[in-house]
Amino acid sequence: MGNMITPWYLKPSTRWAHFRAVPLKRLWVLLVAVFLLFSVIGFYVDLVQAKGTIPYVVVVAIAVFSGLNSVLWIVVLARLPRIYLFGLVVLQFFISYLCNVFANWMINSFNLVGVPRDSGIDFAATCIMTLVITSYIFFVAYMRSEGKETFRLANELALAHGIQKTLVPAVNLRSGCFEVYGISYPSEKVGGDLVDALFLSGGDVVAYLADISGHGLQAGILMGMLKTAIRTALLDAGEREPSRTLPVLLDRINTVLPAVKEPQMYATFTGFRLGADGSVYFALAASPPFLHWHASAQTMSGKEEAQFPLGLLPVSSFDGYTLETAPGDLLVVATDGILEVANKRSEEYGVERLKDVIAANSMDALPELAEKILGSARKFGAQFDDQTILIVRRL
Repeated sequence: MGNMITPWYLKPSTRWAHFRAVPLKRLWVLLVAVFLLFSVIGFYVDLVQAKGTIPYVVVVAIAVFSGLNSVLWIVVLARLPRIYLFGLVVLQFFISYLCNVFANWMINSFNLVGVPRDSGIDFAATCIMTLVITSYIFFVAYMRSEGKETFRLANELALAHGIQKTLVPAVNLRSGCFEVYGISYPSEKVGGDLVDALFLSGGDVVAYLADISGHGLQAGILMGMLKTAIRTALLDAGEREPSRTLPVLLDRINTVLPAVKEPQMYATFTGFRLGADGSVYFALAASPPFLHWHASAQTMSGKEEAQFPLGLLPVSSFDGYTLETAPGDLLVVATDGILEVANKRSEEYGVERLKDVIAANSMDALPELAEKILGSARKFGAQFDDQTILIVRRL
């Protein structure tokens, strides 16, 4: 049987997702604060409708009933499917009637008598003041605890952002035949895109761009692990046949990655081995096509291969290919955070607009070209995913 889609009315409300994420050991403080605050309704009813003459125990019972009703709203909105909300709304039409029935039952069953008006007013007023002050104390306690948690998370995100900047700095590398530039802008403080370039022992350069599925802290952690694994796997790549460097790398990563990630996560990959003699070898793993600007002919071509992503399926034998380049040629790789930016009409930025920017600025310095591409995408639509770009120029 295929996966069944859960109807919207069986899902909790997304607007109250914060309270759903708060553990009960912290949420109970808020529930007590809400309970105390709305318990005031019971004493308000006594003052307005009965001028303080309702028996004390009945007033307290109505107050408890009102407080529990308010807590039920939070529980239903934050933790239960939306269908329970309909029942809660219907309950509000009968709540006054139920309170009256319950109050009359208590009075008749226990032979309760009304209290003097002055004493009842003093009692209700004192209880209202006490409940308001106490609920305020609990609200402050909840805000203080959540503030500490928010501050802790902000510090952790700031630390993770610092680690991200260390792991994915701007890449600016130059060899005898090639110039490489790469930069990544996460959509959050921590992203899952990775751009990197390094020299091999023989003078060749490996430059690559990888994109972890999703974004945020989880993707950022896997991204750091992936960079470490790739650099480790490339330690002996200088002695290997150049055409086999990237296929062997992808086979190794795809063997290691599944054991250190969540089942639904994966990585796409575009990599180049840039030879000291001007040769270029490339390999792809489920990544968008990269663009090849042919400087002499002033034309553009794209390269795309239908290969599996890394870490999703236990496949092996990734393929690598040779690419002919000439002086002035550009190789441009952009992640879907750029290509899939959408405008207000839901049109995607796409490859064709990327081609236009490259063609119009092909002679620019690589950092300037990268910023023009990113600036064009940002003007087109709001960033929703990590935006990363890798550019290689044949010198």
